[in-house]
Amino acid sequence: GGRGAGPGGGQIPTVTVVGPGRPQVARTITATGSLAARVDMPVGVAGEGGMVAAVLVQPGQWVRAGQTLAVIDREVQARQAQQLAAQVQVARADAALAQNEYERSQALVGRGFVSKADLDRKRAARDAASARVRVAEASLAESRARIGRLNVQSPAAGLVLERNVEPGQVVSPGSGALFRVARGGEMELKAQLSEADLLTLGVGVPATVTPVGSTQSFTGSVWQISPIINQQNRQGIARIALAYDPSLRPGGFASVEIVAGSQEAPVLPESAILSDDKGNFVYVVSKGNRAERRAVKTGTVTPAGIAVVDGLNGNEMIVLRAGGFLNPGDRVRPQRQRN
Repeated sequence: GGRGAGPGGGQIPTVTVVGPGRPQVARTITATGSLAARVDMPVGVAGEGGMVAAVLVQPGQWVRAGQTLAVIDREVQARQAQQLAAQVQVARADAALAQNEYERSQALVGRGFVSKADLDRKRAARDAASARVRVAEASLAESRARIGRLNVQSPAAGLVLERNVEPGQVVSPGSGALFRVARGGEMELKAQLSEADLLTLGVGVPATVTPVGSTQSFTGSVWQISPIINQQNRQGIARIALAYDPSLRPGGFASVEIVAGSQEAPVLPESAILSDDKGNFVYVVSKGNRAERRAVKTGTVTPAGIAVVDGLNGNEMIVLRAGGFLNPGDRVRPQRQRN
Protein backbone atom coordinates (compact mmCIF):
# COMPACT_ATOMS: atom_id res chain seq x y z
CA GLY A 1 0.00 0.00 0.00
CA GLY A 2 0.98 3.61 -0.41
CA ARG A 3 2.73 5.55 2.30
CA GLY A 4 0.69 8.74 1.77
CA ALA A 5 -0.56 10.33 4.93
CA GLY A 6 -3.53 11.98 3.25
CA PRO A 7 -7.14 11.40 4.26
CA GLY A 8 -7.77 9.22 1.19
CA GLY A 9 -7.32 5.70 2.56
CA GLY A 10 -3.53 5.87 2.98
CA GLN A 11 -1.62 5.03 6.12
CA ILE A 12 -2.99 6.93 9.15
CA PRO A 13 -0.10 8.64 10.90
CA THR A 14 0.48 7.90 14.57
CA VAL A 15 0.89 11.11 16.57
CA THR A 16 2.05 11.51 20.14
CA VAL A 17 -0.45 13.50 22.17
CA VAL A 18 -0.34 15.19 25.58
CA GLY A 19 -3.03 16.25 28.00
CA PRO A 20 -1.86 19.63 29.29
CA GLY A 21 -3.97 19.74 32.47
CA ARG A 22 -4.31 23.00 34.41
CA PRO A 23 -1.34 23.45 36.79
CA GLN A 24 -0.71 26.63 38.77
CA VAL A 25 1.39 28.98 36.65
CA ALA A 26 3.06 32.20 37.79
CA ARG A 27 1.31 35.19 36.25
CA THR A 28 3.83 37.67 34.86
CA ILE A 29 3.41 41.28 33.85
CA THR A 30 5.82 42.76 31.32
CA ALA A 31 6.50 46.48 31.21
CA THR A 32 9.14 49.07 30.39
CA GLY A 33 10.51 52.02 32.29
CA SER A 34 13.55 54.09 33.10
CA LEU A 35 16.37 53.35 35.54
CA ALA A 36 17.17 55.81 38.31
CA ALA A 37 19.03 56.03 41.59
CA ARG A 38 16.70 54.88 44.36
CA VAL A 39 17.70 57.87 46.52
CA ASP A 40 19.31 60.54 44.32
CA MET A 41 21.03 63.08 46.58
CA PRO A 42 21.95 66.49 45.13
CA VAL A 43 24.99 67.84 47.03
CA GLY A 44 25.53 71.60 47.07
CA VAL A 45 27.26 74.29 49.13
CA ALA A 46 26.22 74.22 52.79
CA GLY A 47 28.36 77.19 53.92
CA GLU A 48 28.95 80.63 52.42
CA GLY A 49 30.82 79.31 49.38
CA GLY A 50 33.81 80.84 47.58
CA MET A 51 36.33 79.73 44.99
CA VAL A 52 36.75 75.97 44.47
CA ALA A 53 40.35 75.00 45.24
CA ALA A 54 40.12 71.27 44.45
CA VAL A 55 37.59 68.65 43.33
CA LEU A 56 38.43 65.28 44.88
CA VAL A 57 36.03 62.81 43.23
CA GLN A 58 34.94 61.66 39.78
CA PRO A 59 31.61 60.18 38.63
CA GLY A 60 31.52 56.41 39.22
CA GLN A 61 33.52 56.66 42.46
CA TRP A 62 32.24 55.34 45.81
CA VAL A 63 32.27 57.80 48.73
CA ARG A 64 31.80 57.48 52.51
CA ALA A 65 29.34 59.51 54.56
CA GLY A 66 30.97 62.88 55.33
CA GLN A 67 33.73 62.40 52.73
CA THR A 68 34.96 65.67 51.22
CA LEU A 69 33.99 65.97 47.55
CA ALA A 70 35.34 69.47 46.89
CA VAL A 71 37.48 71.95 48.84
CA ILE A 72 36.69 75.67 48.77
CA ASP A 73 39.53 78.16 49.24
CA ARG A 74 39.64 79.32 52.87
CA GLU A 75 42.58 81.72 53.06
CA VAL A 76 40.48 84.71 54.19
CA GLN A 77 38.54 82.64 56.73
CA ALA A 78 41.76 81.07 58.07
CA ARG A 79 43.21 84.57 58.68
CA GLN A 80 40.03 85.58 60.52
CA ALA A 81 40.27 82.43 62.65
CA GLN A 82 43.91 83.26 63.53
CA GLN A 83 42.85 86.75 64.55
CA LEU A 84 40.02 85.38 66.72
CA ALA A 85 42.38 82.83 68.31
CA ALA A 86 44.72 85.71 69.26
CA GLN A 87 41.75 87.60 70.76
CA VAL A 88 40.95 84.51 72.89
CA GLN A 89 44.56 84.59 74.26
CA VAL A 90 44.28 88.32 75.08
CA ALA A 91 40.91 87.82 76.82
CA ARG A 92 42.32 84.94 78.88
CA ALA A 93 45.32 87.06 79.99
CA ASP A 94 42.96 89.90 80.99
CA ALA A 95 40.79 87.45 82.94
CA ALA A 96 43.82 86.03 84.79
CA LEU A 97 44.93 89.56 85.74
CA ALA A 98 41.42 90.48 86.98
CA GLN A 99 41.32 87.27 89.05
CA ASN A 100 44.71 88.06 90.67
CA GLU A 101 43.63 91.60 91.52
CA TYR A 102 40.40 90.36 93.05
CA GLU A 103 42.24 87.76 95.18
CA ARG A 104 44.74 90.40 96.42
CA SER A 105 41.92 92.78 97.40
CA GLN A 106 40.12 89.96 99.18
CA ALA A 107 43.18 89.39 101.38
CA LEU A 108 43.41 93.13 102.17
CA VAL A 109 39.70 93.67 103.01
CA GLY A 110 40.01 91.84 106.33
CA ARG A 111 42.92 94.09 107.38
CA GLY A 112 41.02 97.27 106.52
CA PHE A 113 43.26 98.41 103.63
CA VAL A 114 40.52 97.95 100.94
CA SER A 115 36.86 98.96 101.20
CA LYS A 116 33.98 96.55 100.57
CA ALA A 117 32.89 98.67 97.57
CA ASP A 118 36.37 98.34 96.04
CA LEU A 119 36.21 94.55 96.42
CA ASP A 120 32.76 94.46 94.71
CA ARG A 121 34.18 96.46 91.77
CA LYS A 122 37.11 94.03 91.48
CA ARG A 123 34.71 91.05 91.51
CA ALA A 124 32.57 92.66 88.78
CA ALA A 125 35.72 93.35 86.70
CA ARG A 126 36.80 89.71 87.11
CA ASP A 127 33.33 88.41 86.07
CA ALA A 128 33.25 90.71 83.04
CA ALA A 129 36.75 89.56 81.98
CA SER A 130 35.81 85.86 82.18
CA ALA A 131 32.58 86.59 80.19
CA ARG A 132 34.73 88.25 77.47
CA VAL A 133 36.81 85.02 77.31
CA ARG A 134 33.61 83.03 76.64
CA VAL A 135 32.50 85.50 73.94
CA ALA A 136 35.92 85.30 72.22
CA GLU A 137 35.90 81.47 72.39
CA ALA A 138 32.38 81.35 70.90
CA SER A 139 33.44 83.62 68.02
CA LEU A 140 36.47 81.39 67.33
CA ALA A 141 34.30 78.22 67.44
CA GLU A 142 31.81 79.81 65.01
CA SER A 143 34.63 80.79 62.64
CA ARG A 144 36.03 77.24 62.73
CA ALA A 145 32.57 75.78 62.11
CA ARG A 146 32.16 78.07 59.08
CA ILE A 147 35.55 76.88 57.76
CA GLY A 148 34.41 73.26 58.28
CA ARG A 149 31.27 73.94 56.21
CA LEU A 150 33.36 75.27 53.32
CA ASN A 151 34.12 71.69 52.31
CA VAL A 152 31.44 70.11 50.13
CA GLN A 153 30.74 66.77 51.81
CA SER A 154 28.68 63.72 50.90
CA PRO A 155 25.64 63.42 53.20
CA ALA A 156 25.73 59.60 53.03
CA ALA A 157 27.77 56.73 51.62
CA GLY A 158 27.05 56.08 47.96
CA LEU A 159 28.05 56.29 44.32
CA VAL A 160 28.94 59.61 42.65
CA LEU A 161 26.71 59.95 39.57
CA GLU A 162 27.51 63.51 38.46
CA ARG A 163 30.10 66.20 39.05
CA ASN A 164 29.13 69.72 37.93
CA VAL A 165 32.03 71.76 39.32
CA GLU A 166 35.63 72.50 38.37
CA PRO A 167 38.57 74.05 40.28
CA GLY A 168 38.61 77.84 39.95
CA GLN A 169 34.80 78.09 39.82
CA VAL A 170 33.18 80.47 42.33
CA VAL A 171 30.26 78.75 44.06
CA SER A 172 27.63 79.86 46.55
CA PRO A 173 24.53 78.31 48.20
CA GLY A 174 22.60 79.43 45.08
CA SER A 175 24.85 77.43 42.71
CA GLY A 176 22.58 74.36 42.88
CA ALA A 177 23.83 70.77 42.95
CA LEU A 178 27.59 70.45 42.40
CA PHE A 179 27.39 66.64 42.69
CA ARG A 180 24.73 63.94 42.54
CA VAL A 181 25.20 60.87 44.74
CA ALA A 182 23.15 57.64 44.66
CA ARG A 183 22.74 56.65 48.30
CA GLY A 184 24.26 53.19 48.86
CA GLY A 185 24.57 52.85 45.07
CA GLU A 186 21.02 51.46 45.10
CA MET A 187 19.16 51.68 41.80
CA GLU A 188 15.54 51.29 40.82
CA LEU A 189 13.40 50.87 37.74
CA LYS A 190 10.31 53.04 37.44
CA ALA A 191 8.05 50.65 35.52
CA GLN A 192 4.99 52.10 33.76
CA LEU A 193 2.06 49.76 34.37
CA SER A 194 -1.62 49.80 33.50
CA GLU A 195 -4.18 50.48 36.20
CA ALA A 196 -5.35 46.84 36.11
CA ASP A 197 -1.81 45.45 36.45
CA LEU A 198 -1.01 47.74 39.39
CA LEU A 199 -3.96 46.29 41.32
CA THR A 200 -2.46 42.77 41.14
CA LEU A 201 0.89 43.86 42.60
CA GLY A 202 2.12 44.06 46.17
CA VAL A 203 5.32 45.33 47.77
CA GLY A 204 8.03 42.65 47.81
CA VAL A 205 6.92 40.95 44.58
CA PRO A 206 9.99 39.68 42.63
CA ALA A 207 10.89 41.18 39.24
CA THR A 208 13.53 40.65 36.54
CA VAL A 209 14.97 43.75 34.85
CA THR A 210 16.80 43.75 31.50
CA PRO A 211 18.43 47.03 30.35
CA VAL A 212 17.92 47.86 26.67
CA GLY A 213 20.72 46.45 24.51
CA SER A 214 21.90 44.13 27.30
CA THR A 215 21.61 40.36 27.45
CA GLN A 216 22.10 40.42 31.20
CA SER A 217 19.09 40.42 33.55
CA PHE A 218 18.97 41.63 37.15
CA THR A 219 16.65 40.47 39.89
CA GLY A 220 14.94 42.95 42.16
CA SER A 221 11.62 43.41 43.89
CA VAL A 222 8.81 45.96 43.96
CA TRP A 223 9.43 48.38 46.84
CA GLN A 224 6.80 51.03 46.15
CA ILE A 225 3.57 51.19 44.15
CA SER A 226 2.36 54.58 42.95
CA PRO A 227 -0.72 55.76 44.87
CA ILE A 228 -1.82 57.81 41.83
CA ILE A 229 -2.69 57.03 38.20
CA ASN A 230 -1.80 59.36 35.32
CA GLN A 231 -5.13 60.59 33.95
CA GLN A 232 -3.88 60.87 30.35
CA ASN A 233 -2.54 57.35 29.78
CA ARG A 234 -4.23 55.55 32.72
CA GLN A 235 -0.88 54.23 33.92
CA GLY A 236 0.89 54.22 37.26
CA ILE A 237 4.43 53.50 38.40
CA ALA A 238 5.78 50.48 40.25
CA ARG A 239 9.27 51.14 41.62
CA ILE A 240 11.55 48.10 41.52
CA ALA A 241 14.60 48.13 43.82
CA LEU A 242 17.85 46.81 42.36
CA ALA A 243 21.30 46.30 43.87
CA TYR A 244 24.19 48.25 42.34
CA ASP A 245 25.70 46.99 39.09
CA PRO A 246 27.81 48.99 36.60
CA SER A 247 25.41 47.95 33.80
CA LEU A 248 22.49 49.73 35.51
CA ARG A 249 22.86 53.34 34.44
CA PRO A 250 20.40 55.95 35.76
CA GLY A 251 18.42 57.48 32.91
CA GLY A 252 18.68 54.27 30.84
CA PHE A 253 15.67 52.35 29.54
CA ALA A 254 14.87 48.77 30.60
CA SER A 255 12.17 46.12 30.33
CA VAL A 256 10.87 44.23 33.32
CA GLU A 257 8.97 41.02 34.06
CA ILE A 258 7.09 41.10 37.35
CA VAL A 259 5.66 37.94 38.90
CA ALA A 260 2.17 38.92 40.03
CA GLY A 261 0.59 35.93 41.76
CA SER A 262 -0.39 32.74 39.96
CA GLN A 263 -3.17 31.41 37.76
CA GLU A 264 -4.37 28.00 36.59
CA ALA A 265 -3.49 27.46 32.94
CA PRO A 266 -2.75 24.56 30.58
CA VAL A 267 1.01 24.14 30.02
CA LEU A 268 2.39 22.69 26.76
CA PRO A 269 5.88 21.83 25.52
CA GLU A 270 7.26 24.30 22.97
CA SER A 271 7.05 21.69 20.18
CA ALA A 272 3.23 21.55 20.45
CA ILE A 273 2.73 25.26 19.72
CA LEU A 274 2.86 26.21 16.04
CA SER A 275 2.53 29.62 14.47
CA ASP A 276 1.77 31.14 11.08
CA ASP A 277 0.56 34.48 9.79
CA LYS A 278 -2.77 34.03 11.63
CA GLY A 279 -1.00 33.61 14.99
CA ASN A 280 -0.25 30.76 17.41
CA PHE A 281 -2.20 27.49 17.20
CA VAL A 282 -2.16 23.84 18.27
CA TYR A 283 -3.65 20.68 16.80
CA VAL A 284 -6.31 19.13 19.03
CA VAL A 285 -7.33 15.50 18.35
CA SER A 286 -11.14 15.35 18.14
CA LYS A 287 -13.38 12.50 19.31
CA GLY A 288 -13.36 11.12 15.76
CA ASN A 289 -9.52 11.09 15.82
CA ARG A 290 -9.21 14.02 13.44
CA ALA A 291 -6.70 16.89 13.78
CA GLU A 292 -8.42 20.20 14.52
CA ARG A 293 -6.64 23.51 14.39
CA ARG A 294 -7.19 25.60 17.57
CA ALA A 295 -5.97 29.18 17.93
CA VAL A 296 -4.25 29.82 21.31
CA LYS A 297 -2.83 32.75 23.22
CA THR A 298 0.43 32.01 25.03
CA GLY A 299 1.59 33.45 28.34
CA THR A 300 4.44 32.78 30.73
CA VAL A 301 7.28 30.46 29.77
CA THR A 302 7.81 28.06 32.70
CA PRO A 303 10.38 25.26 33.21
CA ALA A 304 7.60 22.77 32.34
CA GLY A 305 6.63 24.54 29.10
CA ILE A 306 4.59 27.45 27.81
CA ALA A 307 1.36 28.47 29.57
CA VAL A 308 -1.68 28.84 27.32
CA VAL A 309 -3.82 31.65 28.70
CA ASP A 310 -6.60 31.39 26.13
CA GLY A 311 -7.99 28.75 23.75
CA LEU A 312 -7.74 25.52 25.80
CA ASN A 313 -9.46 24.18 28.89
CA GLY A 314 -6.73 21.64 29.70
CA ASN A 315 -8.51 18.29 29.12
CA GLU A 316 -7.93 18.10 25.35
CA MET A 317 -5.51 15.77 23.56
CA ILE A 318 -2.88 17.98 21.91
CA VAL A 319 -0.50 16.80 19.18
CA LEU A 320 2.95 17.02 20.76
CA ARG A 321 5.06 17.35 17.60
CA ALA A 322 4.95 16.64 13.87
CA GLY A 323 2.10 19.11 13.72
CA GLY A 324 3.88 20.68 10.75
CA PHE A 325 2.84 17.93 8.27
CA LEU A 326 -0.80 17.81 9.44
CA ASN A 327 -3.68 19.63 7.83
CA PRO A 328 -6.92 20.47 9.63
CA GLY A 329 -9.32 17.52 9.32
CA ASP A 330 -6.61 14.85 8.79
CA ARG A 331 -7.23 11.50 10.49
CA VAL A 332 -4.62 10.51 13.04
CA ARG A 333 -3.88 7.66 15.43
CA PRO A 334 -3.25 9.30 18.82
CA GLN A 335 -0.74 7.77 21.21
CA ARG A 336 -0.28 9.15 24.75
CA GLN A 337 3.17 10.39 25.60
CA ARG A 338 4.98 8.04 27.96
CA ASN A 339 6.52 9.81 30.95
